[in-house]
Amino acid sequence: MIRSLAFTNQGRLHSKDIDPFLMPTMLADTNLFLWVNLDNPTGDEAKRVLEDVFHFHPLSIEDCVMVSPLPKIEEYQPKSDDQFSPYLFMVIHAVDYNRQNGVFATSELNFFLGKNFLVTYHDVPMRSVQSVMERSVNGTIHIARAPDRVAHNLLDAIVENYKPALDELSAEIDDCEQKVLQHQDKTTLNRILKTKKEVLHLKQIISPQRDVLKQLADGAFKLIRPHLVPYYRNVYDSINHIGEKAQGYTDSLTAILQLYMNMVSNQAGEVVKFLTLITVITTPVMILATWYGMNFKHMPELGLNAAYPLVIAITLITTALTYWYFKRKKWF
Repeated sequence: MIRSLAFTNQGRLHSKDIDPFLMPTMLADTNLFLWVNLDNPTGDEAKRVLEDVFHFHPLSIEDCVMVSPLPKIEEYQPKSDDQFSPYLFMVIHAVDYNRQNGVFATSELNFFLGKNFLVTYHDVPMRSVQSVMERSVNGTIHIARAPDRVAHNLLDAIVENYKPALDELSAEIDDCEQKVLQHQDKTTLNRILKTKKEVLHLKQIISPQRDVLKQLADGAFKLIRPHLVPYYRNVYDSINHIGEKAQGYTDSLTAILQLYMNMVSNQAGEVVKFLTLITVITTPVMILATWYGMNFKHMPELGLNAAYPLVIAITLITTALTYWYFKRKKWF
């Protein structure tokens, strides 16, 4: 689906749903800014906009259409035989965490940022794009005055959408901690390991994305006007903070896993200790029973009338003394 919006330099909506045939005319007007959003487009729609209207470089079109595992940013300057205007090509990933399956889902958003145009491309609906588009059309604060300003708002919305995912992940980690204290079984262990795997996945997403935003925050590109660089720096600070929280989650899960292993080890130690105590306590019984079970012919004590009660009394006394000794040593 192609959705296009044209704004004036004051950020007011000029026209929308523009026919691709008329887009070159809009681009020639220096008083207008054109935003074209490609939402899960067909191959023909993508070709019509990316190649026929904007004439973007084939490599950036290929990176846009194909799934990119890592965020990236590249600046394209036209050569003598190129038809496109200078632009930045950027790949950014949004995230969504579902506690039901415990998996981070990533959504790719591609930017083509020029002096008076912005083309966004994504294969799945994205809340960040939809919200910024609604604010651009209906908001009282006109944010669509230039493509670099809209791009900033999109990046800011994407980073803000990390926070609900982080909250869900934090709740999952707290739940894992409670489960460890209640149940030390394989299900709990698998849940801890799965959550830790997703946190590592999150760190792998954030790290290269932070590098991309760092270049924007440093003002490395002329298409980002200097007075907007501090705004991009603020977005970079936010993603940096998210990266620190992800590292904190990793440390928490490592501690929870260590707690699980210690509790399992303690349980095994308690079982061994209990079995050892049973063996030691019953040792007097076994000695006496073995001794008097040999049935020697010339054992003087067998002639006593009170031999049987005496053996029972000795057995009980020695067992009680053994139990009392371990109780005093606080082995129970």
